[in-house]
Amino acid sequence: MSLVKYNSKRRFDDTPEPAGKESGGRDKLIFVVQRHHARNLHYDFRLELNGTLKSWAVPKGPSLNPKDKRLAMMVEDHPVDYATFEGEIPAGNYGAGRVDVWDHGTYEPIDEQGGVIAPKEFEQHLEAGSIKFRMHGKLLKGDFALVNMKKDEKTWLLIKHHDQYATDGDYNSEDYAKKSSLAYTAERNRDRVIKKK
Repeated sequence: MSLVKYNSKRRFDDTPEPAGKESGGRDKLIFVVQRHHARNLHYDFRLELNGTLKSWAVPKGPSLNPKDKRLAMMVEDHPVDYATFEGEIPAGNYGAGRVDVWDHGTYEPIDEQGGVIAPKEFEQHLEAGSIKFRMHGKLLKGDFALVNMKKDEKTWLLIKHHDQYATDGDYNSEDYAKKSSLAYTAERNRDRVIKKK
C-alpha cells in the first residue's frame, strides 16, 4: 500500500502531521506506538516496512500478557516521519485530537522458530496474514505476533508471545501513558460531561 490514501485524508495546510513521502531503507527497522485520543481513545501500532509505516489501530492498546488478544484494525500506511509526530490534530481534520508517542524503538522480523528474517520474506508473511516480530522498545520488549482474523483484510489480533518479558498479570496501556496524555483525556472527558449538562 502506498501513501496515496494517507495523503488524500489530510489537509496539510491545516494539520501539523507530516506530508506523506516514502523513505529509504535503514540498518534497523523502527516501530512506534502512539496514544491517539481522537473521537475515541486508541493506540496506533506502527511497523516500518518498505519505506512506510504499516499501521493498526488497537482500541485497548498493546499488552505484555499473552492471554490478551488485542483487536487491531489495519489502517492506511503512514510515512516513516510520522514515528516522531506528537501534537494536536485540529478539529475538522481526519483523526482530530491529541497524538503522543507511547513507545518506540526498533524491531526485527522473525519466523516461526524465532529466527530473524529479511524484510522481503516478512512482507510475504504480512500478505499471508500472520507476522511475528521481536520488539526492542522501552515498554514493549520480546516477541509478538499480528494475525489476520480472515473476516476481512482489516481485522487482526495483536498477541504477546510467552518469553522473559511476558507477564501473567493484568496489563493496561493507560498505566504507562504520559501524565500530559492522561491530563488531556481527563480534561476532554470533563468537557464532554459539561456539554451534556
